Amino acid sequence: MEKISGLRQDEMTSAERMEALLKGKPIDRVPLLLFASLGFCGRNVGYSFATMYDDPEKSFQAQLWTMEQYGFQIEPNLGYASYGAWEFGGEIKLPSGEWEQAPKIVRFPVESEEDAWKLTLLDVTKAGMIPKMMQFCKILAKNSLPISISFGGSFTRAANICGVERLCRWMIKKPEVAHHLLRLATDHCLEVAQYWVDTFGAERIYARQAMPTESNQVISPKQFEEFALPYQKELHEKVFALGIKRFGHYHICGDHNQNLPYIAQLPMGEVSLVSFGHEVDLTTAIKYLGDTCIIAGNVNTSVIQTGTPQQVYELCKQCLEKGKQAPRGYALMAGCEIPAMAPPYNVYMMRKAINDFGWYD
Repeated sequence: MEKISGLRQDEMTSAERMEALLKGKPIDRVPLLLFASLGFCGRNVGYSFATMYDDPEKSFQAQLWTMEQYGFQIEPNLGYASYGAWEFGGEIKLPSGEWEQAPKIVRFPVESEEDAWKLTLLDVTKAGMIPKMMQFCKILAKNSLPISISFGGSFTRAANICGVERLCRWMIKKPEVAHHLLRLATDHCLEVAQYWVDTFGAERIYARQAMPTESNQVISPKQFEEFALPYQKELHEKVFALGIKRFGHYHICGDHNQNLPYIAQLPMGEVSLVSFGHEVDLTTAIKYLGDTCIIAGNVNTSVIQTGTPQQVYELCKQCLEKGKQAPRGYALMAGCEIPAMAPPYNVYMMRKAINDFGWYD
């Protein structure tokens, strides 16, 4: 059995706990899921931020070692928030120095309406970060780990193709252009899913998804219904039709409170794990998705980076008290990626809180 020094001894291994959680069986305690930035994992073991995105082998090692150190669960993954620009012919810059902690877009592939109408899908096997992501997943396969495929949401990917501000203007003034980019983004995501299924087989794959730009901090619920929901629904349906059964991690990032009635309409496969930003109360999350999905979250990442250990511990306690009421299961997780410069002891306090309040006795 697993044991971390100073903590109560686990009654299940990580694999046993996650298998039981997915099957709806009793577990010993709430799992702590890895939602740390690649930057945090790299800094934790002495790798540069750029290495975490450019060297799949070292990125895998750093994530695995960080999981071991803190008692995190869920498989390593390679992806980045700005996905879409490079994959459609734009340019990104890998992080350098303390103040650049993830790849950033330096040139969008679409900067005008003319660019939008000329845009086409690139060879999915060669586009942008995809070769690195495929190399990373082959490392997962070599180590007999489940293979994740990161794609969507369609709206976020479209925004990364042309820029958030430009896409928002086009939704109002030239909706046909916005829909064209959303169509291309969705088709690209489906091609990536097919590429992964052809390479590894659907039974080994679980999907990963994030929807930050779809939040109500950027668009209204009415705009979500018109521009995000139809493409997201199509994406879910077609990915599941390929034989992929669930979302291993589906992150509803930011303030989606007014979008939740729409998100609840989306097909979510077999027992997906859905996490939320701190802007959505866990009780609200459980109301909309708790009967069908495992709920995860949602410790405020700002507090993890800038708060005291006691503040992190108290937030985790509050999340555990609410999350343990989820009928289909709960996992403690940060409300978004743990910042690269987060104090290590603050991150440890998440595990300590589980030790003190996360047991199912």
